[in-house]
Amino acid sequence: MPEITRRHTLCAAAAASLAVTPLARSAAQPAPPAPASVPPVRTTAPLFGAKLWTLPNGLTVALVENRRAPVVAQYLYYAAGGGEDPAGRSGVAHFLEHMMFKGSPNVASGLLSRRVAREGGNDNAFTSRDVTAYYQQVEASRLPMIMAMEADRLEAALIPADELESERRVVLEERNQRTDSNPRARFQEAFRAALWGPQTWAGRPIIGWADEIRATTREDLAGFHSHFYAPANATLVIAGAVGEAEVRALVDEHYGKVPAREVHRRNRAAPPTAAHEPRLTVREPQAREALLLRAWMAPSLTTPKAEQSLPLEVLAHLLGSGQGSRLHAALVETGLAVQAGASYDSEAYGVTEFMVYGVPRRGVTPERLEEAANAAITTLLQDGPSDAEVARSIRQMSSGALLALDSFGAAPRMLGGVLAIGLPADVVEYWPARLRAVTRAQVIEAARAVLGGAPNTTAWLLPEGA
Repeated sequence: MPEITRRHTLCAAAAASLAVTPLARSAAQPAPPAPASVPPVRTTAPLFGAKLWTLPNGLTVALVENRRAPVVAQYLYYAAGGGEDPAGRSGVAHFLEHMMFKGSPNVASGLLSRRVAREGGNDNAFTSRDVTAYYQQVEASRLPMIMAMEADRLEAALIPADELESERRVVLEERNQRTDSNPRARFQEAFRAALWGPQTWAGRPIIGWADEIRATTREDLAGFHSHFYAPANATLVIAGAVGEAEVRALVDEHYGKVPAREVHRRNRAAPPTAAHEPRLTVREPQAREALLLRAWMAPSLTTPKAEQSLPLEVLAHLLGSGQGSRLHAALVETGLAVQAGASYDSEAYGVTEFMVYGVPRRGVTPERLEEAANAAITTLLQDGPSDAEVARSIRQMSSGALLALDSFGAAPRMLGGVLAIGLPADVVEYWPARLRAVTRAQVIEAARAVLGGAPNTTAWLLPEGA
């Protein structure tokens, strides 16, 4: 199941991003700024009112009480994802995610999922660039059961050697279905490698290059677990019909007994100063339609230029979020494209990307579409958006916060993803108020800094013969 960030949840009505989604189971990078760099905004009530505390062994715990249904969700996030894969072993974080279901000292291989299913619940996991997370959703009285099993594999995972090859085949088949058999997915993978470099932490596919998946050993997986799967590198989020006193007692009972141990913190290489390939053209016999992608390297909430992040979110919305956006008007309404949009997500560990895309209408040449897209961006950079455009985008984006409150899985996914990359819960809790403080001048400044000068790659996927 794909990871859901705060922006994905709150802006669900926006145009779908064409970036490759995180994978589900079937010089050093700058550290995140101190929480003081994201000052709390307390002029409105928090979205979820989460309660946070830390155990003596270093585990961070967040509780969101929600009594609307007699159910509870448990999410355990590790601050390590595909970006932490060792050199030459892309896909290790994701491969380990699979092997974490193969048993722990007191839970046999596959038993965790079977127990959850017998209770009428569900469980799964996902790996993104920045995190690996495991979750269960069950009837509230079954919380002790899922806590005991999750704490058991936090403390130790078996990673049985006799199940390694069968699971490797599962991972390779997942890659085949998700990427190798899909011309657009292959193109997206090549595009990311062109922007960042195929062996950089940002340019490697989260699922891994096929030859490196085949070369991964049990020692690689055990080493990743030893380095990153420790209480001090984990965030536990509990949401549902359960009170604070009960949760504190259960957490102490099950997670509190997991010994503290040394953890390897992220140590990513500095981002490149130029795109690996500024331009890429891929011709695919299986492609049915052309696709334009262009992405710029961009700051996130965990970089020194974090102040540009919220203005960039507003920029992405007004530039390419459906009807009324600049790209829709310039490309779709003029008959040049059948789809056009923009995407940006500030909740990343380190540099991220700001992307625009377009699918030309049949008969429209790639050159004509690209020229029109570039002209729309140039006009925006020269003149800036209007006050009305900025206000409209902020209004539409912040209204999505109300929808998030109705989704049972929103709180643990939104809060867990933020806490696991070192940001404070206020990033989520007071996001609408902070968004409403963004000004037109800030949007213009961020647009010119990123779209006007950051390293970028332009790429075309073309049907063979086009």
